[in-house]
Amino acid sequence: MLNIVLFEPEIPQNTGNIGRFCVGTDSKLILVGKLGFSLDDKYVKRAGLDYWSRVNLERIDTLDEFFEKYPADKCPYAFLSKFANKRYTEIPHEDENLMLIFGRETSGMPDFIEERFPNSLYRIPATGKVRSFNLSNSVALVGFDILRRRDFEGLDSEWGGAKTGETYA
Repeated sequence: MLNIVLFEPEIPQNTGNIGRFCVGTDSKLILVGKLGFSLDDKYVKRAGLDYWSRVNLERIDTLDEFFEKYPADKCPYAFLSKFANKRYTEIPHEDENLMLIFGRETSGMPDFIEERFPNSLYRIPATGKVRSFNLSNSVALVGFDILRRRDFEGLDSEWGGAKTGETYA
C-alpha cells in the first residue's frame, strides 16, 4: 500500500482525481492542514466519480500532528519538491510505511521542510519551461513508479476495472 500525503491541497478536482488513484491502487490518502475547499465540494466528488466514498481517507489538522503520528523513523518521508537534487526514481520504495508527500499546488511545502529533511527531498525532472506539473499527474507518476518497483504487488496484471456504473465489492 502507498501513503499519499497532500499538504493543504487547493484544487478540489486534483484531490478528487488523487482519491480515485488511491482507490484504484489500494493507497491511503492523508490530507494535512487547511484545505482550499470542502470535502463535500461537487468538484471533488465529480473528479473522484462514484469512488470517492471508497477512499481510505485520513484528515490531520497540522504538519506537526502528522509528524507526531507518523514519525520519520517509522514511516520514511519522500517530499516531492522542484528544489530537490535527487530524482523521484531514487525514492527508496521497499518500506510499506513510505509517505509520499506533496505540497500545495501554488506554493509547495513550507520552507522549513528543506532544512529539516534535506535527505528526503525528490523532484520530477522537467525543462525550465514550466514552474511545475499538475499535482494529480505528479501523484500518479511517482505513485505508479513506486508500485512498478514493487512489481505492482496486490494489483491486477491486466485491466480488471469496473464497467461504467459497476463497482467492485
